Amino acid sequence: MRTLEDIQEEYEFLEGDERYRLLIELGRELDEMPAALKTDATLVRGCSAQVWVYPTEEADRLHFLADSNAAITKGIVALVISAVQDKPANEVAQMDIAEALSPFDLKNQLSSNRTQGVPNMIALVQDHAGRIAAN
Repeated sequence: MRTLEDIQEEYEFLEGDERYRLLIELGRELDEMPAALKTDATLVRGCSAQVWVYPTEEADRLHFLADSNAAITKGIVALVISAVQDKPANEVAQMDIAEALSPFDLKNQLSSNRTQGVPNMIALVQDHAGRIAAN
């Protein structure tokens, strides 16, 4: 998975539909999430599309699996995850993910339908990180 910084560099050079295409491409690059993990417990509430996020931990680093039934939304969750992927759980729990995503100006780039679930995606990621960091 690309780093948030690499994505931002590319994103800044693009406009309109090209930014949508980049988000769709990011979604396609996500690790495949097994169907068995797409449960009510991993479902992100408040999204216009279905979004699932599942944390795994390897060598004290969080690795998230995610999926969505909508291409743009899958790209948005990929963007959220790129901010935290493979970082220590305590770092993710303390991180201001919304601030890390602010250069992408998603509220002005996408419809409110598409961005309404972003705070819930962030909250779920940080809740998972907080629980894992506490163990």
